[in-house]
This record gives sequence, C-alpha cells and structure tokens, in this order.
Amino acid sequence: MHPRAGASLSRRRFLALSAAGAATGAASLSGCAMQVSTGVSGGGETVTLMVKPDDLSPELVRQAQKDIGVKITTVRYDITKLIGMMTNGAPPDLVRGVGATDAPYFAARDVMEDLDPYFARSSILRTDDLDPVNDLWRYDGRTQGKGPRYGMAKDFSQDSMFWYNTALFDKAGVDYPPETEPVTYEEWLENAKRLTRRKSGQTTVFGGSYNGVSTPNLLASLTVAAGGRLFNDDFSRVDFTTPEARKALAWYIEYGRSRVGPSIVQPDPNTWDGPTFQANRMAMSNSGYWLGGLINTDKKLAPLARLAPAPVFEGGRRVSPCQAGTGLWMPKKARNKDAAWRVFEWFFGEGPAKARASSGWGIPTLKSLRPLMPAQGDYQKRVLKVQNAELEHFSVIAYTPYATADSLYALFNQEAPAAMNGRMSVDALAGRLNSLMNEQLKRGKEQVG
Repeated sequence: MHPRAGASLSRRRFLALSAAGAATGAASLSGCAMQVSTGVSGGGETVTLMVKPDDLSPELVRQAQKDIGVKITTVRYDITKLIGMMTNGAPPDLVRGVGATDAPYFAARDVMEDLDPYFARSSILRTDDLDPVNDLWRYDGRTQGKGPRYGMAKDFSQDSMFWYNTALFDKAGVDYPPETEPVTYEEWLENAKRLTRRKSGQTTVFGGSYNGVSTPNLLASLTVAAGGRLFNDDFSRVDFTTPEARKALAWYIEYGRSRVGPSIVQPDPNTWDGPTFQANRMAMSNSGYWLGGLINTDKKLAPLARLAPAPVFEGGRRVSPCQAGTGLWMPKKARNKDAAWRVFEWFFGEGPAKARASSGWGIPTLKSLRPLMPAQGDYQKRVLKVQNAELEHFSVIAYTPYATADSLYALFNQEAPAAMNGRMSVDALAGRLNSLMNEQLKRGKEQVG
C-alpha cells in the first residue's frame, strides 16, 4: 500500500517514524499537524543538508558555492532531529541515508520525494548510466529494488567480499583464496581458525572479520546465499527457523563462538577493521572494495593485500550484495527542491563524484566514472580485475520497510551473546529472534497502515 497520505495517515506515519528516534515519544508528535506541501519552489539558493561530517567536508561546501553558486548549510544527521524537522513542516532539503535499509523505511511512510521526474530531465544523471546498485533506492510500495527512485548512492562496495593479507596466509601456511571463484563460508571459517593467533589468552591476530554493515542486513544476505529468504513475501515477518536462515544464523554464531574475529562478545578495540588490518593483526577483513582507499595509502600493506569474491554456502546461491549504498534523498516537504536537485547532480555526477571515484574508497555509482578507479600499480590492477568480475553477481536483497536496521540490530545484540558464549542453542536463539523481531515488525506495519 503506498497511497498519497491524507492528514490523519500522515500523522500516523510520523508516529511510526517517531519510534525510530530514541528520545522522541509518540506523544510529543501527536499535537502536530503536517504542513501542506507548497510544491516545487524555484530559485532557492540556500540548500540545507542533513549529513554526517564525513559526508560533506567544509571544503566541499565552499566548492559547491564556487561550482554551482548554491550555498549549502549543513545540519548534523540525527534521526530524532530529522523527525522533529519533518513533523514541523521544515525538513532539510536533502538527507543522508543508507539505501539498503533506509530507503524502504522512509518510502513506505510517504515522506520521500519521487525523483524520477528529476532524473528524466537531467543531462548529468542519466538513468542509463546508473549502476544497478542505485536500485537499492527504489521502492514500489511493496518491494525494494523496483518502482520510483527516491535517492542515489554516492559510491558502493559489494559488502560480502573480503580482503586478505598474503603475508599472514604465508606465515600460517594457508592457501590464498582463488581470485574469481568464491570459497565457501565453511572454508572461510576454517581458514579463519587456522589464521588466528593467540598469546597468554589474548588474540594477537584475528583470523578473519565478518560482520557486514549491520547484522540484520548481513543475516538477510547470508540467508539468500544459503538459498532462502529471511523475510516473508510482504516483509512483515522474519523466520530464522527455515533451513536456510538457520544455516546462516548458525554460521554467524559459530563465527562469534570461535573467537576468530571481532564480534559483540569480542569487540575490536579499534572499533572497525581498518587500523587492525593495517597493523597486520587481521588476516581477512569482510570489507568490500572501499577498504582499498585505506590500503592504497599504505605502501607496505598494498602489495600484500588482495580482494576476494563473496563466499558461497555449499549448495547455495552466488550473490554479492551491497549492504549500505549510502547517499542522499529529498524529503517531500523540502522547500528548495530545484536548488536541492542541482546540489544532488553536482554531488553525484560532477566534481565530488569524480574525486571519490579516483580515491578507491568505493565503486562509483555512475558507470561512466568507472574508468577513474585506481589502476596504476599491479596490486590495483589485480583488485580491479577481481572487483569487475564480481559486479556480475550483484543483486538487490530487499529489506523490510517496517523497522529500522538499528532497532533490529539492538534486538539481535540483546539475544545473541548468550548463544555466542555457549549458553543458548542456535534453535533457541532463532525462536527468540523470531518472537522479538516479529513483534517489532508487527508494530511497524500497523503504524504504516
């Protein structure tokens, strides 16, 4: 169901949104009526972006003024603040979002501008030039990946791929993974166990890190790789007890139990893989192509680091999804839509997009910018060869519109440590996750209407 909402439905949808903001209670929104949209405004020369500091540097803000004559003001991304601004009828003009999980959530609540008419008129962002990853930003009222475009990814990686350090493999006497054929998840975990080094009860070298971008999204991807689906047909329920979802869950719990890599029961003090991989203290890192941005700058590490395809389950399917696809979307009530679109075109198709493409911190989301990807050194050529072969295996793995990724992540983190510490069976965990997550999804579905 994807109607143009009337006032009462809009309010109910915003009550649903408010559940996502930790500090925003439904009561605080109940007295606010939605402001009526004034339609597209022309000639607005100040555009407000709600982003994280890493998304848009002060230099880029100055560059926008110089390149396109639009003044950008930024507001730090905060979901509670976003809901407050939207409820008061004065949202930002563009908002950062994670396409893989945010796009269906906000589109189902009818608060995003359909950008198809803008793409149709643009000579800079042509739909035939868009990488398929941008389909993460499409939603047809039922399923992600089809229907109108509500945003665009700034760059992307296939987040089930992994990097590995050849020196640590050599030291442990483990064979390198093949360059274009996937290893199985079972082999990956076996290798991780052989590559792990411990001293006096402390892990000195992680054999491998495999956490994806967000655990619920990772588990949805692993379930598809095992040949099934985590969500039911209308995305209103999960089922971890199907053979495929149970296989995915059991694998991830075994990963945590075996202490071969960072997890909720063994956090990495660095909080992310980059510094640990760079310090030769992690043999494999489940980070897609984007980690090459860091590796390229380290002349000692770069020749040792290689990229490998996303693993497969024995008897499963070969899939290589993107679990993020971070980019921007335009709220339906934005005031300066034309100027906001000009910033959108510039950010995704002009100077900033070209700079990102040549940095190696992600695959460009316009096919025409792929020639800018780093290919100077032999190691870069090797990485590019693996990455280009992997693009054929990309597919959108649709996510539920009825809960935020963070809310399902919190439920997983509440229950999974007991299983990873051996105090709960995988089957008991599957039952607990079904019960808790399905309650959350049921509430979300009722709120969306």
